[in-house]
Amino acid sequence: MQTKHPQSSPLFSLGSVVATRGVFDHLTANLFDAKSFLQRHQYGDWGDVPPEDAAENDFAVKNSLRIFSSYQMAGKRVWVITEADRSVTTLLFPCEY
Repeated sequence: MQTKHPQSSPLFSLGSVVATRGVFDHLTANLFDAKSFLQRHQYGDWGDVPPEDAAENDFAVKNSLRIFSSYQMAGKRVWVITEADRSVTTLLFPCEY
């Protein structure tokens, strides 16, 4: 289900980047920097999402809708969601949704 079709320039603004307490604590405890995953998200590599979700993201980029990616970060699944108005991008565990 890995989707890879990254662009040569960012597709959208991340806005403010925030993480839930759970993700923040997990990444901090593992000395893990999520920057590369945020770049993947911003450049169109949606991570481990089904093809239909990747297609939805492609549509969302062009139509200013919410964008959703999924990655393994330090051994745990983390979702990355950029809001439709591009004001904020949130990192959260699926169980925190």
